[in-house]
Amino acid sequence: MEIPVAYDKPVPRPDEWSQPFFDATLRQELLLQRCAGCGTWMWPVRVRCIECFGDDLHWTAARGTGTIYSFALVHQVFHPGFADEVPYNVAMIDLDEGVRCVASVVGVANDALRIGTPVTVTFERISAELALPRFRPVDG
Repeated sequence: MEIPVAYDKPVPRPDEWSQPFFDATLRQELLLQRCAGCGTWMWPVRVRCIECFGDDLHWTAARGTGTIYSFALVHQVFHPGFADEVPYNVAMIDLDEGVRCVASVVGVANDALRIGTPVTVTFERISAELALPRFRPVDG
C-alpha cells in the first residue's frame, strides 16, 4: 500500500481497545471482535459481548466479504478535505460474519451502486500508522 503525501481528511485515533483493529489494517487484514464464550461477532469495538455479556473477546480475522445494505451520496462539503470528492458515497455493509459496518465503496461509479451488491474489503493507506477499510464490488 502506497502512503499518501498528505491526507487532509479527519483521521481516526486508535485507542487501547481499537489498536489491534488498526494494526491489522496495515497488514491488509480485517479483524473483528468475537466472543470466546458464545461465538458472537461484534463491531464496533466492545469491552463485553453484546450477547452474553462475557469479557473473553478476541480479535479474529473476518472474511472481508459482504453486501451493500444501504448507501447515501454526500453532496455537501462537511470538511474541506472532501471538497474534491463530492459527491462521495457512504455505505452500510453487511459483513458475512453478521455485523454491519460503515465504509466507502470504491472501484465503482456512484450511479452504479446497488443495494445487495456483493463486496470485498480493500484498504487505503492514509499514513505510516493507519490504513482504512474500504469495500469494492466483487468481480463477476
